[in-house]
Amino acid sequence: MKRLQWAALGVLILAGAQASASVDTSAPPGGVYRLKPGIYVAKGSNCASPANAALLKYDGRGLSGAHTRACSVTVRSRAHSRTGIREVSTYTVDQSCIDAGAGPAPRSSQRQQVAVRDALHFTQTIKGRATSYAFCPDYQLPAGIMK
Repeated sequence: MKRLQWAALGVLILAGAQASASVDTSAPPGGVYRLKPGIYVAKGSNCASPANAALLKYDGRGLSGAHTRACSVTVRSRAHSRTGIREVSTYTVDQSCIDAGAGPAPRSSQRQQVAVRDALHFTQTIKGRATSYAFCPDYQLPAGIMK
């Protein structure tokens, strides 16, 4: 019986070693929206093969797309609401971005609302059109994605 207990303990120790190897070491949630920095995909998209139009990158300062960069926001207002047990923070912002993935381009600004449900999910509304996004961990993204 003791041999079986030691074998079970050995399996638990090995399982613990494997689990610690997959610990998330990326940046914690923070920045303007208190979201986890990284890549987000639109609801209905797959992290492994998202379309460029379905991707946004959060860097703590703003939400960049495949064809924008150096985005930053000016917060105009912030409101809190409660849906069930979850508190949602909704930001009304003016976001300014350079309108090109690379090279020289003009900077443009647009008003938008960003409703943050938790550190991994948000809904962005621009000109009345709402799109929900979810965080994609690096290991689920294809190689060469805009990290």
